[in-house]
Amino acid sequence: MMEFRRLGRSGMQVSPLGLGTARMAGLGWREDLAQVPSPAKRDAVRQIQAAVDLGVTLFDTADNYGQGLSERILGEALRGRRDGIVVVTKFGEDPLPDQEDPWSLDAGSVERKCKASLRRLEAECIDLYLLHRRDYPLERAPGLMEVLEDLVRAGKIRYYGWSTDDVERARLFARGEHCIAIEHRLNVFNDNAAMLDLCREQDLASLNRVPLLAGVLTGRWSPETRLEEGDPRAQWFEQEESLRLLACAQQIEPYLTSDGRSYVQGALRWIWARSPVTIPLPGFRNMEQMQELVQARQFGPLPLDAMQAIAERVKSVGIPGRA
Repeated sequence: MMEFRRLGRSGMQVSPLGLGTARMAGLGWREDLAQVPSPAKRDAVRQIQAAVDLGVTLFDTADNYGQGLSERILGEALRGRRDGIVVVTKFGEDPLPDQEDPWSLDAGSVERKCKASLRRLEAECIDLYLLHRRDYPLERAPGLMEVLEDLVRAGKIRYYGWSTDDVERARLFARGEHCIAIEHRLNVFNDNAAMLDLCREQDLASLNRVPLLAGVLTGRWSPETRLEEGDPRAQWFEQEESLRLLACAQQIEPYLTSDGRSYVQGALRWIWARSPVTIPLPGFRNMEQMQELVQARQFGPLPLDAMQAIAERVKSVGIPGRA
């Protein structure tokens, strides 16, 4: 069983699997948050607490997930359970309508965002604070790094990083004394060798978003699948590229599901095998999904022969998005 992975140059040890919280309690699919029922919120709290009991020590959220609701749920769930837990939250994706430059992230606005997240998380210090604007201008990044270093000195955050798929942006942030992680897309169909190389070179944690490619890497869909009306993913099943992804996902299933693991667990094992610095952050919507994710740890990384077979199959069908 995989026990721990190091969280970059911080030296902190965390569970090899983190859990993303953008989808819990129905978040992410609803426009009207008032429609999220209280029982769903209570269930989300119980699911997070159960994950802690099962050994998960890393949770990922953001200030704009449910307009702060995700942070509030996480804060309630971890009340009295924070020992050994690392919370990652993000800032900067939502523009500020009262500013002349809506994407400006000056010291005052970042400090206000940080304080609001601390309040919702019921915490005195954020463990890892990530910039959530993937295309934030490079020329502004050094100034923002100084703001984040000031927050470290003030005891408001411990470390920081960037949620971006751009290696040049990640390399610039890596110069920061307290930068320890880059959150980027990584899954069987969306590799990023250059980013993984950078993380290894700079001793950064590679936090992996969309590790299951929004459901493609679950084994539950096929090119014939049709989702409910109103599901934003329904249009995928009308797009040629998406149908090719689903067809290839079926072809690699035997390599992911051998040794008694589920498709989801195999997809996570691929990420662990891809690099020793990776930590996938899959989302979940119920207790069953959470338990399946956590149980993937007992299998460890995929073996080399399976990794090679998957790489050949994915390459042979010309899946776009491979880096």
